[in-house]
Amino acid sequence: MNAEGYRKRRQELAGWAIEIESYKFGDIFYCTINNVDPGARFARAEGPTREDAEAGALAKAERYLAQTRRFTTTR
Repeated sequence: MNAEGYRKRRQELAGWAIEIESYKFGDIFYCTINNVDPGARFARAEGPTREDAEAGALAKAERYLAQTRRFTTTR
């Protein structure tokens, strides 16, 4: 079996640049989300449709990013 319908896109979520990857494997759609820099995957979901899988992963990502502390740097 091979993955079908692979799609990759970038967008901003809660002030962070993220990359969303989704694809279909068998009858299930999978979605992973990673932050662009440094590229660590931090949210995954699956569902019967691409929209369901992406919505689940985005909800998790938004919850995780809201908990992340950000520090400002001065030079």
